[in-house]
Amino acid sequence: MNSDDLAVFAHVAKTGSISRTAMELGANQSTISRRIAVLEAELAVRLFRRSGRGVGLTERGAQLLNYAQTLERTLDEARSAMRSGVENGPARLAIAAQPTIARIMFGSLGHRLRARYPNTRIRFVEGLGSQILSRLTDGEIDLALMYVPEHRGAMQFDTLLSEQVCLITPARFTLPVKSASSANVSLLGEVPLILPSTHHGLRVLVESLAGRHGFTPRIALECDGSISLTKRLVMASCGCTVLPAASVIEEVAEGRLNCIPLANPVVKRDVAIAWPQNRAMPEGVWSVTQMIRELAADLVKTDEWPGTSLPAAAEKT
Repeated sequence: MNSDDLAVFAHVAKTGSISRTAMELGANQSTISRRIAVLEAELAVRLFRRSGRGVGLTERGAQLLNYAQTLERTLDEARSAMRSGVENGPARLAIAAQPTIARIMFGSLGHRLRARYPNTRIRFVEGLGSQILSRLTDGEIDLALMYVPEHRGAMQFDTLLSEQVCLITPARFTLPVKSASSANVSLLGEVPLILPSTHHGLRVLVESLAGRHGFTPRIALECDGSISLTKRLVMASCGCTVLPAASVIEEVAEGRLNCIPLANPVVKRDVAIAWPQNRAMPEGVWSVTQMIRELAADLVKTDEWPGTSLPAAAEKT
């Protein structure tokens, strides 16, 4: 006996007719009769009295109908509660992002979240990758939008897009090797670089490229401050750096920085939604991840997030 069996039984009890139940449920009359017979055999009781005018409940059938109706109400309440949780969104929601991602996504994401979940208390957090991972682990934030690190730890990452990494130079900087549209990765061993210290993703990325392509990064300065500080140091001609194109849109447009895509090979980083593998998502947060995926796809397709591409599966949807 299962909920479907009880639902069929309750429908027959309501209509008083096996043929009418079959018609309303879109089933064969023999199928309905067989399911009632199996239910009666399993319970070892007669549930209906048959007559020329249809069927009527026996005393035991009336008793079972009470259980069937209680179960139906319980299932309806469960469906309503689950749908209500999705429709209303989580009571509180904390989303963290690394600076470039936050600058591009948080404005549009804030508008979409407020429009869909007006009663949700939303908190945006900006931070470095290591800080965000720590807050995720501690449960201080629910979701993170970040570049996928070399060492993922106990985190689940769902890729949103890939972003090309570029060489960022002062406006009047002359490259050792001229190129119309790109800079060879090996140039990172020839130009003075301003990079974070070794725990940061971009420093790890550059050192990984150096190991694979046989050059030694030429570190002019280490800067563990914000991206804004790094950009100011580059504009002051203290060196060059590596950043995604989206980080320097305004400065390039104003002629204060140059942005040159790295090539041979093209260097990309994946931007993803992250959450702990060992912790269930709070109620309603899964629907928020769907909204974030849609926003990321829109930003790529409208070129509001330059130098990015969608995963192959997302491009087909």
